[in-house]
Amino acid sequence: MKIVLKRTDEQVELIKALASKNREVAYDAQVALAEFIGPVLAEVINNAPTVSNLFTSLQFNAEDNPSIPLDLYYDVFDEDYIKVYSQSVAGGLPQNIVQPTASELKIATYRLDSAVAFDKKYAAKSRLDVVSKSFTRVAQEVMLKQERTSANLLMTALANATTGNSGTASDNQHVFRSAFKGRFLLDDLNKLFTKIKRVNASFVGGTPSGARRGLTDLIVSPEIIEDLRGMAYNPVNTVAPNGAAPHNQTDGIALTDNVREQIFSQSGLTEFYGVSLMEILELGVNKKFNTIFSTVAGATTFADNSKVNQNSGNAQAIQSDEEIVVGLDRSRDALVRAVAVDSDTGSEFNLQADDQYTLRQGKIGYFGAVEEGRMVLDNRALVGLIV
Repeated sequence: MKIVLKRTDEQVELIKALASKNREVAYDAQVALAEFIGPVLAEVINNAPTVSNLFTSLQFNAEDNPSIPLDLYYDVFDEDYIKVYSQSVAGGLPQNIVQPTASELKIATYRLDSAVAFDKKYAAKSRLDVVSKSFTRVAQEVMLKQERTSANLLMTALANATTGNSGTASDNQHVFRSAFKGRFLLDDLNKLFTKIKRVNASFVGGTPSGARRGLTDLIVSPEIIEDLRGMAYNPVNTVAPNGAAPHNQTDGIALTDNVREQIFSQSGLTEFYGVSLMEILELGVNKKFNTIFSTVAGATTFADNSKVNQNSGNAQAIQSDEEIVVGLDRSRDALVRAVAVDSDTGSEFNLQADDQYTLRQGKIGYFGAVEEGRMVLDNRALVGLIV
């Protein structure tokens, strides 16, 4: 992701004006550039293919105290209270708030900010590349903070998500283990489809009407994408034709020719079986987001998908050589991001000229921030698989 200023006469003159010896002209040019670039930064941040953009934006005026009527966002089962996960500070530990469904939930917001400065000599020489890269850095820093905040929230909500009344606690959890150790197979994806359907029953426990509710997105590591590509030439079955565990080459069953051809033709997979794939480097064994899930889950035990080729037939906690796959149902308005909109510019990102630098320092600076608050209103939109 990068921001590029086109080398038009107007933009070249504007950048040169930043280095004017007339302080009023220089400051006016600095303010004008901030007003021009602020909405561009907001657009770039909001359209980047990141975990933070899986949240649905709910705009509010910067002077308001935002709130959400929960009864419009939630179907009630047999209880009158629901669990909402939110954060009071950016990157903080998400808290589980138990709220009555008829209540108005006040949204805790926080600022994610960044600042940058560059030498006036680059403006005097109309170095648009330096100015562009400076604003790119601002966007990247804000996006990095959004990613960490979103990951903390998602992983906490997923690790604690339970639905159902089974006497075995692990059967009620939204996370379970893969059929084979170290492999992601079609059987695992199939069971994710079933799990998210079961946890998304209607408020009377039956089949919901209206919008389709099911698995729409998977957030995975490069290693899981490798397993998916491998389905083009590896067996995918977890049982032999007679229902027993596969034990030799003759028991192997491949995908259909049509599906394998699709995998061959699009090595950079973006979709599989109608599910959108988001490949991120922060997932995988001992990676950042995986560590967050492991830390939050702690000693929580998760059930096996299948006992085939597993060392243990019992539920167990996530191990150091395992990773988490996150499944989402984006047909639900479960992931919400409340974001403040500037009343003057209408932009979500407020960029301002930084006037802290003296003439002697020879610097041109900018600082900006976005005010937002993120919540998981309904963790039934989340399922997970431990591989």
